Amino acid sequence: MNKLSNNAQAMLFGFGAVVLWSTVATAFSISLQHLSPVQLLIIACSISLIFLLALTAVKGDFTKLKQEAKNSWKASLFFGTINPFLYYLILLQAYDTLPAQEAQAINYTWAIVLSFMAVPILKQRLKAKDYIAACACYFGVLYIATRGELSDLEFSNLPGVAFALFSTFIWASYWLFNAKDTRPSLIGLTLNFAFALPLILTYAAFTGELSEWNSEGLWGAVYVGLFEMGLSFVLWNKALKLTTKASQVANLIFLAPLLSIIWLSQIANEPILPSTLVGLGCILIGLFIQNSANSKQQ
Repeated sequence: MNKLSNNAQAMLFGFGAVVLWSTVATAFSISLQHLSPVQLLIIACSISLIFLLALTAVKGDFTKLKQEAKNSWKASLFFGTINPFLYYLILLQAYDTLPAQEAQAINYTWAIVLSFMAVPILKQRLKAKDYIAACACYFGVLYIATRGELSDLEFSNLPGVAFALFSTFIWASYWLFNAKDTRPSLIGLTLNFAFALPLILTYAAFTGELSEWNSEGLWGAVYVGLFEMGLSFVLWNKALKLTTKASQVANLIFLAPLLSIIWLSQIANEPILPSTLVGLGCILIGLFIQNSANSKQQ
């Protein structure tokens, strides 16, 4: 059997990451039935940190990690505050308030937010397709938020929608600032989680979330930490390093929300609303338009 080409391996690694990401909404939904968002974040962040530390040690970069922690502790604290602390705290609030199918669909509009925020921060210019993509995506968000009742404009859960939209701004901000981060990617991510965990624990202590834990949500939180915050990063990073066609790997991300809908209905037993399917379709069309425009530009 011939050895797979680098691009073929990249697609396999990318697909593996996307499959893991597609299960996260289900894990969130199940775990949040037993844990608060902060409790889920504490467990997931701890597991992810253990995984990343172990991976760093296996790669022989532990000495570099300690040195980088001393030299760039301000950057590590800054990035760790944004992600995982603020981002996942807000995102999990969205999942705790909205049906998981709605929260995950709205969260996928972060790429649109990124393109608009890049204008003042990175001095990039918007194309006509960027505006068309934004219109398609946010029409989808509106359709999901009103559950198809556009004429009445009555939002089914305005706080939940606000949390989901706010998470897209935090995530987009993280990637814009991350573009200027000079730390090695694995070491930087590990330090982000190391500096974020004390912040999460402090917040949990002030809000009284360190008591009355329900062990039934433990394994879901462990799954989130290991796969959503840990292994998926390794697979995706490997895919991007192997491929010579980044746009092909990036296109795999469109599978995640579609697979997620299947897992939510079959595993979490969450009835899928017609408004979610219509809204998600609009969001995916918008993302495809934007992605195709960016691919041609590159």
